[in-house]
Amino acid sequence: MTGAVLTVDQMRAAEQAAMDAGTSEWELMQRAGEGAAQWIARMAGWRSVAVLCGPGNNGGDGYVIAQSLRKRGIEVAVVAPKEPSTETAERARSEFAGMVGTNGLPDAQVYVDCLFGYGLSRQVEGDFAKLLEELGQAHGYKIAIDVPSSVASDSGQALGPEVDYDLTLALGAWKHAHFSMPAMARMGAKRLVDIGLEMPDLLPALSSAPSLSSPAPDAHKYRRGLLAIVAGEMPGAPLLAAEAAMRSGAGYVKLLSEHSHPDAPAELVVSDDRDELQDERLSAVLIGPGLGRSDTSRERLAETLATKCPKVLDADALHLLDRNILDGCDPSSIAITPHEGELATLCESFGVSGSRKLARALALHSATGMTVLAKGPDTVLAGKDGTRVFPRGSSWLSVAGTGDVLAGIAASRLAVHGDLFRACEEAVWLHHEAATLAGVGFTAGELARSVNSATDVYL
Repeated sequence: MTGAVLTVDQMRAAEQAAMDAGTSEWELMQRAGEGAAQWIARMAGWRSVAVLCGPGNNGGDGYVIAQSLRKRGIEVAVVAPKEPSTETAERARSEFAGMVGTNGLPDAQVYVDCLFGYGLSRQVEGDFAKLLEELGQAHGYKIAIDVPSSVASDSGQALGPEVDYDLTLALGAWKHAHFSMPAMARMGAKRLVDIGLEMPDLLPALSSAPSLSSPAPDAHKYRRGLLAIVAGEMPGAPLLAAEAAMRSGAGYVKLLSEHSHPDAPAELVVSDDRDELQDERLSAVLIGPGLGRSDTSRERLAETLATKCPKVLDADALHLLDRNILDGCDPSSIAITPHEGELATLCESFGVSGSRKLARALALHSATGMTVLAKGPDTVLAGKDGTRVFPRGSSWLSVAGTGDVLAGIAASRLAVHGDLFRACEEAVWLHHEAATLAGVGFTAGELARSVNSATDVYL
């Protein structure tokens, strides 16, 4: 899955640009309907299909889909509570050679939802709401065309009865709802149907899987990257981060801690000498997991921020971070990895706001210059190289300590090559892959110990 992620206005502009360049709306509808029909035919096999058509152009796509399936010899039933309301949808309806019902969900094995598309802005009511309720209770394989018919495209907000789909086919471009909770949790697998639109620059984009490389033939531990992890009041979290960092590519990981850490692995160097932060060979520093929020913790954060190398801040460091402590630092050398609650705290500290996670991450990056990796089931990344959204990760990551593991991976990748944005993007993919390899019901420690196997996937 690759491509730009558009708002409603941006999608309309992209379609209009195509039409201004000579592609008719009918041609765009044909491309969308035929492209979607290829996917649906593949999933349906010879099972019967019911297509639910709305009055707008999404319904028009549905008629094109139904006709294409019919030509393939697939049994198709169409239901449309209202007649088409646009000229292009009317044409699509006229070219469908089958019968069209007006109410009630047809009996079928595959259901295709074309009631409303990306422009939905009001509550779904009446016959359409009833049809969606029936669809939600029906057995069979369910496919949403573009976005599910009760979802607001820009926010992912539910505007009517919610349905769990097996597959969602995005038409022309990804929309924000495809990668925003809670909507993305109901969309099943997601696939993009290309209809030949030109995408404007500087849009949020879906992240692509990274391509990692082996160390250089003449590499040694310092050339591969020396990472310092600054511990604090609680010993467990920084040790988890270190376990992950050791397996993510850095050549040398040091845990700077006043605790004894008798359970630390032999390969991990543990030091209580904070002067090691002045080591000119340092490639990156991580601070936050287990740091605490005391005055001493704040002093330790300030000391770390004064170092010249790039830094990853997580957990407690995000609660201590404000304009005063950031003053005099180079924010372009800092990546932060907040979860939802930490993101809210940071937005309050820096006086920014936004209605959605993506908007808040962008606002925080703009206000501070820091790279922002807002983690969660709908992770977003905002930084110097633009904005990225990610495919949905494993829900098994919802266990204590997995955020410390993510921070350790990001810091390790940063030590390898020094690029904050790239390190954060790589970390998300490695984190998700490690969760897959760790199986189900894993602990954060088991996740950390799966990271090296995850790295193999992207070499």
